[in-house]
Amino acid sequence: MARLYEYFYGQDSSAGTRVALIVALAVLVHLTVKLIRFISEWIIRKSHSQKGRLDFVTHQPKFITLIQLLANAATFALYFLAIGLVLQELGVDLAKYLASAAIIGLAISFGSQGLVQDVVIGLTLIFSDAMDVGDVVEIAGTVVVIGRVDEIGLRFTKLRNFYNQVIFVPNRTIANVSRYLHGGVFAYADVQIPAAGHRAKVVQSIENTAAGMWMQFGAIILEEPVVGPVETVTGGGWEFVRVHFRIWPGQGNLIETTFRQQIICAMKNFSPTYAEWQVPVTYRALTAAKHVKPAQESNPGKPPG
Repeated sequence: MARLYEYFYGQDSSAGTRVALIVALAVLVHLTVKLIRFISEWIIRKSHSQKGRLDFVTHQPKFITLIQLLANAATFALYFLAIGLVLQELGVDLAKYLASAAIIGLAISFGSQGLVQDVVIGLTLIFSDAMDVGDVVEIAGTVVVIGRVDEIGLRFTKLRNFYNQVIFVPNRTIANVSRYLHGGVFAYADVQIPAAGHRAKVVQSIENTAAGMWMQFGAIILEEPVVGPVETVTGGGWEFVRVHFRIWPGQGNLIETTFRQQIICAMKNFSPTYAEWQVPVTYRALTAAKHVKPAQESNPGKPPG
C-alpha cells in the first residue's frame, strides 16, 4: 500500500495515510461484495419471473447455481486479497501469507472430505442434467426418497415429498436418480362395458366416477382423468373404455382399490354380476388389437402405447 501511494503521489505515505487507505480498501471490498450479491440475486429473481428467452432458467438450475457459485468465489477472492494487503501493512510477508493459506486450505480439505464430495456431486448433478428443479424424482442412496425437487445445492438436494415434508438429502449419499418425466405415474383403468348396458349411459357413468375421483383426491390425481373412446377387442368381442390417470408416484393403490370399487358399484346398476376382473389397472398404455399392427410397423421393437 505504501508503494502504491508513493507511485501515485510521488512521496512516502504516513502511518495515518496507510490506515486511511486500509479503511478505504475495506469499505471498497465490502461495497463490491454487496454489489456482486445484489446483482446475482437480481439475476436469479429475474430468471424465475421472466418468460421467453430466459424461460429455460425456470426449469434448469444451471444458470442459478453458476451465478451463486461465481458470486461466492468473487466474494472469497476479494476478502482474501483485502486481508492479505492489510496484513502486509502490519509487517507480514505476503508470500508467507499465501503459503500459510495454501497449507490451511489443504488441511481443511483433508478434514472435510464429506463436504468436498457433496460439492463435487452437487456440481455433477447440476451440469449433467440428472434432474432439474420441479422434477418429480426417486433418489436412492442411504434411503429411498420420492418427491419434487425444490433446490439442487452444492451440499444438499432439497425435495418435497407426498406429505409436504421438506427433505434435505446430502449429495454424497445419492447413488441413483430416477426421473418421472411427466411429473408422475400414468395409470390406466380399462373398464369393460356390460353387454346388457346402454353404451352411452355406461360411458356417462364412467366419466362421472372419474370426475368424482379427481375432485375428491386432487392431491394424488394430478390432473383431470381422460376417458377414452369405446374400443372393441378384436377376437374377443367385448368393449371397454380406457380411463387415463396421472397420479403421484407410489399411490397406485387409489386406482386399484377405490376407483375400481366405485366403478364396480356403478356397473352393477347395468349388470348385477359385474366383477373386479372386468376393471384391470395397468401402468403401461396397451393399444387395442386393431391398432397394434400399424404401431409396431412404425416403431419396430418398441412396445405400443
